[in-house]
Amino acid sequence: MGVCLIDDDQVYTFGFKKLINLRGLNSRVINFRDGSQAITWLTNPHNSHNLPDVIFLDINMPNMDGWDFIREFAEIKSQLGKKITIYMLSSSIDLNDIYRAKKITDVADYIFKPINEYQLNSIFANIQHGIDNRIFKNGTI
Repeated sequence: MGVCLIDDDQVYTFGFKKLINLRGLNSRVINFRDGSQAITWLTNPHNSHNLPDVIFLDINMPNMDGWDFIREFAEIKSQLGKKITIYMLSSSIDLNDIYRAKKITDVADYIFKPINEYQLNSIFANIQHGIDNRIFKNGTI
């Protein structure tokens, strides 16, 4: 399974990759420090055979934050030829951020950092089985 992490926090990125490896989730992880780097990579035709199945997207980053990435992604997703599930990651407990993410159809869920093993295993299992639960969109946060 292909995983993309878009987050400028190097310590979090290291821990995220380590968690995936320790759990034996056999995923290739690509990461970017901001949304613009990710958009550039996703739209490069040379990368079309390596597109991720899931994107874990931080909200607060320099250059292009998570909100800007979502806007850009909405414009390019039809050109990608693959459904990519997006999970927003944040340490923010601001209800405005949560509700704003809830309104975005391209966002499957809003996850508080740090993501835990149970959440990661559940996400991977759902993606592998083609399930898009969008749990929090049904009224549960």
